[in-house]
Amino acid sequence: MSRPGFGGGGDLPAVFPDWSPYQDLESAARAYLRDPDIALEALGGVLRGASVLGFTLERFVNEVNGVWQEVVVCDGSRLVLWHGEDVPPGEGPPGSMTSSLRVVPVSTVTEVGCRRRLTRADSGEVRVDSIDVYLLLTSLDEAPPGDEVVGAPRHDALRFGKTLDDGGAGQIARLEEFARLVASVVGRPVL
Repeated sequence: MSRPGFGGGGDLPAVFPDWSPYQDLESAARAYLRDPDIALEALGGVLRGASVLGFTLERFVNEVNGVWQEVVVCDGSRLVLWHGEDVPPGEGPPGSMTSSLRVVPVSTVTEVGCRRRLTRADSGEVRVDSIDVYLLLTSLDEAPPGDEVVGAPRHDALRFGKTLDDGGAGQIARLEEFARLVASVVGRPVL
């Protein structure tokens, strides 16, 4: 299965290359993202030489919108999120995409959660076959207009996940490493 790439640049494989072996953001983005130049330019405009302490990447093909891509970078005091998504057919010229940037101060992260699903082989060996990470923020979740809010307002959260089928063991480990990094800087004074 393949899909046409942004700008008609050829086929996009349904199974993406693994970014987890790359320790630097640029190499990982170039190996994994369809549009690394767009992502790196947007991120670079905010990072402006700040040290990248850790990052995680996501990409998938949506049957309606096409390719969805995300990069999340932690520089110790901020989370910088880039998101690129193909525009659905009929909502723009063919090949259109959105490129969005969000900066979240680490000081607004109130909780870091990490849930690993473990499986045990017949040999007794335990392995992680999926991971779900959430970062709870002080900001409130945006409810669509007209929705009735039941109970207290919900806090905004950033959610990330990897499985053996979606990313593999390397990306599971890298996402867990990213969660530990963010957890280690939450609550610390910004110097």
